[in-house]
Amino acid sequence: MLELEHGFRVVDVSTRLPPTDGSGDPPGRAITPDRLEREMHQAGITRSVVFPPSRPEASYLAANNGVARRSVDRPFVAFARINGTQTPGRKATGRLRNAVRRREDHHTSPSDVEKYAYDDRFHGFVLDPAVDDYPDDDVLAALEDVDLPVVVRGGVDAPPETLAELLFERAFPVVVGSFGGHPLNQSLMTDMIDLLDEYDDCYLETSFVRYRDQLERALLEHPDRVFFGSGAPACHPNVAVMEILTLDVSEDLLRRAFSKNACRVIDALTPDAEPRG
Repeated sequence: MLELEHGFRVVDVSTRLPPTDGSGDPPGRAITPDRLEREMHQAGITRSVVFPPSRPEASYLAANNGVARRSVDRPFVAFARINGTQTPGRKATGRLRNAVRRREDHHTSPSDVEKYAYDDRFHGFVLDPAVDDYPDDDVLAALEDVDLPVVVRGGVDAPPETLAELLFERAFPVVVGSFGGHPLNQSLMTDMIDLLDEYDDCYLETSFVRYRDQLERALLEHPDRVFFGSGAPACHPNVAVMEILTLDVSEDLLRRAFSKNACRVIDALTPDAEPRG
């Protein structure tokens, strides 16, 4: 595919980096780190937050370390994927389940959070509540202590009101994937944009948001709270970049969405953090 020329500096906060054995790839979509790097270059993306795919009932230690290892000497910023033991809900059965469920070896612990945070290979965390549930209070407290950004997959299985109840009042930045509406749920996206008025340290990323109304509304009403995310490799980054370029908003808002906003929250994405050739 031809390189996309657009004149903007672009950073990406939503890129999966599957294991080298291909076990984490979507069906028919095997990708290597080298190929992913080439596709990002074709799209004009200078730095990408990368993390392993979600896997139920799995420890992410090896997968996270693999992502960090494959990010060396590439324009990749490694985030550690975490999991938890808690499920949302106010019913007595749900509260009882959460109260008695204990962390097992494959669950993220507070000490795991500290190790990732103070390992200079990792710059934040990723959580997929639909697959991995939510961290318990001790792990959430550890996340507050280290104060690194957490990218959360939002959608029908992790709706805005649940994310707000469990995460948004915590003392760390939360970046909600797909505007909180995966897959393609406009109502949830609208609800998530509404919540930006209430929570100052909450941000939205654009992967798999196919609706101009929601994208333009978020940028116009909350110009500092929208981050570009490609959703690669499931979506080619060229396609994701073009969807933002064709919005009817000013160049200043495009620059904010493409890089300025994310760089205020994720230091490793700034131009100063890029390796010098």
